[in-house]
Amino acid sequence: MARRYGYARVSTPGQALVLHQQRKVLKAAGCTMIRAEQIDGATPHDKRPELSRLLAFVGEGDVVAVTRLDRLASSLKDLQDIVRLLEKKGASLAVTEQQIDTGDTAGRVFAEMLATFAQFETGLRRERQLEGIARAKAEGKYKGRKPVDPQKIAEVERLIAEGAPVAKACKEVGVGRSTYYREKG
Repeated sequence: MARRYGYARVSTPGQALVLHQQRKVLKAAGCTMIRAEQIDGATPHDKRPELSRLLAFVGEGDVVAVTRLDRLASSLKDLQDIVRLLEKKGASLAVTEQQIDTGDTAGRVFAEMLATFAQFETGLRRERQLEGIARAKAEGKYKGRKPVDPQKIAEVERLIAEGAPVAKACKEVGVGRSTYYREKG
């Protein structure tokens, strides 16, 4: 017997209402089980615990439903990987808001087209952001990161040389671990 499962995702903790709305839509779409998580959409599907559990659980004839394609994947490659995995298991993907069902060829093509456009929009947004930063720098409004005091980096290195773990040394001096590694080169 074919079963219908739902997957809901938000990026930030402040989106509880959005997550609740996704669950409501998926339940109305006939999903008997809904897995949900708060994780960045750019995270590959195999690095999302709830999605990975759901994909491992799905079987022949089952349908995985999401409210929108961007809740499932933010790159064309990730979407294709998920759809291929579902196809291998004899399952399909349904997207409620965009009326997509990858159970047929037209649905698969439409899903890939939408994912391509989403990826394109993400690229344009990134380009606009970089252009804005370049313009702000040229106008002297964007200063970037404040320089790190070299004495602080030296103090972290001294503590590490004395046997302190990197995280503890950085915390004691008040320097972020990633900042320490970036400055150390």
